[in-house]
Amino acid sequence: MQHNRSRRALGGLLIAAVSAVAAVFVAPPPAAAAPPADHVLFWNDVLLRSYRQVGGAPGPLARAGAMMHGAIYDAANSVGCAWNAKLQGIGCNAEPYLVQVEMREDLDPVLETAIDYAAVTVLRSTFPQLDFDADLAGAQQGRSQAANEVESARAGTAAARAMIDARAGDGSTNNTAYVHGTAPGDWRPTGSGPAATPNWGLVTPFALTSGAQVRPPLPGGFASTAALLASPLYAAQVNEVKELGREDSSTRTAEQTEIAWFWANDLDGTYKPPGQHFAHTQIVARQQQLDQTRNARLFALVAISMADAGIAAWDAKYRTPVDLWRPETAIQLAGTDGNSATTADPNWKPLSADRDGNNFSPAFPAYISGHATFGAAWAGAMRNYFGTDAMTFTATTEDPHAVGVTRTFTSFSAAATEDARSRIYLGVHYQFDADQGLATGTAVADHAAANHLQAAPEFDFIGPFTFEQDCRADGDARVATSDYYEFFCDGFLGEWFLYIR
Repeated sequence: MQHNRSRRALGGLLIAAVSAVAAVFVAPPPAAAAPPADHVLFWNDVLLRSYRQVGGAPGPLARAGAMMHGAIYDAANSVGCAWNAKLQGIGCNAEPYLVQVEMREDLDPVLETAIDYAAVTVLRSTFPQLDFDADLAGAQQGRSQAANEVESARAGTAAARAMIDARAGDGSTNNTAYVHGTAPGDWRPTGSGPAATPNWGLVTPFALTSGAQVRPPLPGGFASTAALLASPLYAAQVNEVKELGREDSSTRTAEQTEIAWFWANDLDGTYKPPGQHFAHTQIVARQQQLDQTRNARLFALVAISMADAGIAAWDAKYRTPVDLWRPETAIQLAGTDGNSATTADPNWKPLSADRDGNNFSPAFPAYISGHATFGAAWAGAMRNYFGTDAMTFTATTEDPHAVGVTRTFTSFSAAATEDARSRIYLGVHYQFDADQGLATGTAVADHAAANHLQAAPEFDFIGPFTFEQDCRADGDARVATSDYYEFFCDGFLGEWFLYIR
C-alpha cells in the first residue's frame, strides 16, 4: 500500500506523548470462558456493578464513570493513531481527551488490551475497596505475554494514569460541613439523612470551566426565596406536586405512577441515575451495532456530559442564594410560607419510598433536579454523537418498585423529558426544578460535544486512477488548494483510489 500525507497537523491532535508507564501485565491462566465481544461494554457493566456495590450520591459515581470512560477513550484513540500512522501514514481519527500515548512503531497494538488496562487501572483508583482482578482476567482470556500485548497494556495504563493524575485535587474529597437554613423555603433534612455531597458543585468539571458556567436563573426568575414563596407560580407548583406526588394520590394515574418508579433508581443497590443512562447507552449502541472504537467515543462523551451535569446541578442546589426545600417540607410547613394559596398538610408524604415502604425525599435541595439534569445531559450527548434526536429504543430500569418494566421512546429528548417529569409524580420535585434541570443538562452536553472528543472528518473517496503517481498528484493538489489536510492512495486490482480528508 502506498501512502502520503500533508504536513499540516490536525488541530493539534498529535500531542506530546506521556512518559512511559510500566504496566503490571497479568497473563491470565487458560480458561474455557470466552473473552467479551466488546470490551467497552464489558467494562461499563463492571462499572454499573460497582455502582450497585458502593451506592451513595450520584455525583461521585458519575465522576468515576467519566474517569474510566475518558481513559478508555484515550487508550483506544492512541491505538487508532498508532495503526493510522503504521498503515497509511496519516493522523488520528479523533482528538484525545487528555493524552495521545505514543506506542512502539515496530509492534501491532491491541485495542482490547489497551482498553482493559485503562479501565481496570481507573476502577482500582476510584473504587479501592473493590477487587477487579477477576474482571481483568476474564477480559484478557486468551491473551499472551507477547511484546505487543505488553505494549498495549502499558498504553492503557498510561492513559489511566494521566486521568488519575489530572483528577487529583479536583475537590471531590471536600467534606466541608454544610449548615442548612431555618427560614421558610430553606432546605433542611427530612429524615433521609444529612445534606449529601454539599460541596460537589465546587468539583473541577471534565468539560465545563466551572460548575457555575451554565448556572440556571433562580426559581421562577425571582431574586430571593421570600419573593419566590410569595408568588402565584410557587403556589401552583406546590399544589401540583401536593396532588400528583403524594403517596396515596387519587389524581395520579397508573401510568404516571409507573413513570415515577421507572426513573427513580434512588436506592442503594441499584445502578442509580447515571447507571440507568449508561444502560440505555448500551441498548442504543447494540441496536446501532457500534464497534469498540465508536463505543469508546460514545461512552466517553456520555460519561463526561453526565459527570459535569452532576457538578452543575449541585452548584445550583447548594451554591446559590436559594437552597430550596423539598415538597415534603414545603407542604408540611405551608403555613409558614406567607402564601395564602398554599395550605399545610403536616401528614403529607411523597410517593418515593425505600424497599420497606418508608417514604423519603432525597437528602439535598430541590432546585434543580439532578435526574432532569443527568437525563438531559445524556440525551444531548446521544443527540450530538448520532447527529439526530430521533431514535426509537426501549429503556429499562432497576428500581425495585418497577421490576421488569420497560418504556419505549422515539427520541432521546422524549426520554429525558419523561425522566424530569417523573420527579413530580414521585413527590420530590417541583416542575421548575425539572424544567431548569433539562435546560442545564442540555447546555452541559452541547458544551462538551463542541469542545471535546472531536472526531476527524470522514475520508472522501475519489478515483479510480490508472497510476499511483496520478493519485498522489491529485491528493497533493487538493491538499494545497482546499481545506483537505491529508490523504493516502490505495491500490486495488490494478487501479488506484484516493482517500482524502
